Amino acid sequence: MLKRKRWIFAILAILPTLAIFAYVRLYPIVDTLRLSLFKWDILSKNKPFVGLANFRELMDDHLFLDALVNTTIIAFGVLVLTIPMALIIAALIFHRTRSRMAGFYETAIFIPHVVSLVPAAMAWKWIFDARLGPLNALLTFFGIPAQSWLFDPVLSVICIIVLCSWQALGYAVLIYIVGFKNLPVSLYEAAKLDGASGPQSFWYLSIPMLKPITLYVSVVTLVSGFNVYAQAFVLASDAQGAPGRQVRVLVLDMLENSFRNYRVGYAASEAVVLLVIVLALTLIQFSMLRERGKA
Repeated sequence: MLKRKRWIFAILAILPTLAIFAYVRLYPIVDTLRLSLFKWDILSKNKPFVGLANFRELMDDHLFLDALVNTTIIAFGVLVLTIPMALIIAALIFHRTRSRMAGFYETAIFIPHVVSLVPAAMAWKWIFDARLGPLNALLTFFGIPAQSWLFDPVLSVICIIVLCSWQALGYAVLIYIVGFKNLPVSLYEAAKLDGASGPQSFWYLSIPMLKPITLYVSVVTLVSGFNVYAQAFVLASDAQGAPGRQVRVLVLDMLENSFRNYRVGYAASEAVVLLVIVLALTLIQFSMLRERGKA
């Protein structure tokens, strides 16, 4: 009887939190799924059910396909750039934990993650400026021709990847440092006695034991990469390039269809596609980790 009362008390205690989570997180997802099946126009009272017509139209929409390609390239570019850098930087900081500067290193690398997004993007926009940016000034100093970073479609995508990686790096490094602190020291001491060097211990011990951390960081980084919006909107807009058309991403395309074209149902179908992609990639990453763990 006492055990049952404890269970009832625990359930009642977490019910308000679950209710808020369901309203804030789950309800919008369900409502988006519902809206994607309707021709939902803000200006029209008539909102007919169209089934999968919105999804069929997406396959013929070149703006959506361009946004999907750009977003995928940015997301995987950020993932490929962030994970190795975060792992190496975390290892360097961890092995300097006894230094007086260790706290400074951790704070300095984490600050970009908490800096406001728009001011940070504006600062990077100045760095990539074709005429006044310090990056081109540095290139010309070494005799390399200046580049139109935010005018060229390919270079613009690279600039967005750099900005997103710079912002995601701090969080990934922090998580990896926590992982390093929980690794058994005895294994490294045994490897050192067997003649293993620092890089060998890092490659054969640290990386395999940090696979769960790598999975978590990869999922978080990839999801944030697919939700990129403000970076592309601020970095490649107005006088620096063509806003939205040159570096078009999925979230930007959704917002334009919702609030500029008033096609809420069509934008909801784009959101559903984005949700499916993120869920599929997350499941693939989890399955890869399980297979490697069994091996």
